[in-house]
Amino acid sequence: MRNAENFRIDPDRLWDSLMEMAKIGPGVAGGNNRQTLTDADAEGRALFQRWCEDAGMSMGVDTMGNMFATRAGQDPDALPVYMGSHLDTQPTGGKYDGVLGVLGGLEVVRTLNDLDIKTKHPIVVVNWTNEEGTRFAPAMLSSGVFTGRHTQDWAYDRVDAEGKRFGDELKRIGWVGDEPVGARKMHAMFELHIEQGPILEAEGKDVGVVTHGQGLRWIECTVTGKESHTGSTPMHMRKNAGRGLALVTELVHEIAMKNQPNAVGAIGHIDVYPNSRNIIPGRVVFTVDMRTHLLDKLNAMVAEFMERAPRLCEEIGVSFESHIVGQFDPPAFDEGCVKAVRDAAEELGYSYMDIVSGAGHDACWINDVAPTAMIMTPCVDGLSHNEAEEITKDWAKAGADVLLHAVLNTAEIVE
Repeated sequence: MRNAENFRIDPDRLWDSLMEMAKIGPGVAGGNNRQTLTDADAEGRALFQRWCEDAGMSMGVDTMGNMFATRAGQDPDALPVYMGSHLDTQPTGGKYDGVLGVLGGLEVVRTLNDLDIKTKHPIVVVNWTNEEGTRFAPAMLSSGVFTGRHTQDWAYDRVDAEGKRFGDELKRIGWVGDEPVGARKMHAMFELHIEQGPILEAEGKDVGVVTHGQGLRWIECTVTGKESHTGSTPMHMRKNAGRGLALVTELVHEIAMKNQPNAVGAIGHIDVYPNSRNIIPGRVVFTVDMRTHLLDKLNAMVAEFMERAPRLCEEIGVSFESHIVGQFDPPAFDEGCVKAVRDAAEELGYSYMDIVSGAGHDACWINDVAPTAMIMTPCVDGLSHNEAEEITKDWAKAGADVLLHAVLNTAEIVE
């Protein structure tokens, strides 16, 4: 029996694949603009399919355009082990977000071919359609349909800024498959991804073992005061909705800080009315984003916010209204899959730490229907969704090596 500890991916081949894919849909500042269902997306898909077929895999595509490249297993009745992520990018995206997970999966299969390793379970590399959600909201759209969180008809009717329908654009680029979406069954799934945050780099760790994803609540808030002249309205007579926004902003920060670790909160989208230089705002509409990986903590954070924000506003003579406009509960990844990742890092001698994913990923939805875990690599300065996004070849190698061993331990080597 060969010593499995010696099994390693080819880092140069993986890196070359990442750089070759990055040539498709180049950005203006060194990154990528390969938004979903664009011509660039179609070109990237075609390259991925060619690489998979060259590696001896068969390609299946479902009616949401999700791509599934299969390496046959030795047991025809065994469910496949999946790995993958997404190839679409932000308009000013980087070369690694999502792409590392797809091409890292391809590199695992290429390595298995090089080593002539056979597995009991089939192995599938997947490219999920429209993970980013930047052109067609929401994010993780197709994995959401796959797991039953959305209906396909609803997804097909999503429109972009130009009014183009998702379903029409999927057909236009030629990637409507014939498989019913969600029909596939999985033994397990692993997603390799860059961290998109600064923790792993700051801690000097090679690999992050993702135990949980964050749940979130998006709370749309309206503070209503009274528009009046900024120069002629006495300070004590003002009903300044902008001041209410400022107080609520500090409240969100306070609640997040006292619920550390792994809790965050901020105000993102803001509309100020009438938004004039010399008029005190009479109304402000904004969205609070609160996230943590523990459901009880998340609910408590929201409850405290809902209780305190109206009182803060009332004290300065303005009113406060709010309602939840987006939410999902935090996923806890499968303990067996998480252990497979942790064991792989230990076996290979990579430094690692448990980590909570601060962003949403397709694995968060797949976790609803199959045992799932994630592997994270550091990224420079935690920068992502930015053309300056960067990782090192060594980080990519460590993540893909851990993916290789976690998948092998789950798919079971056949001697």
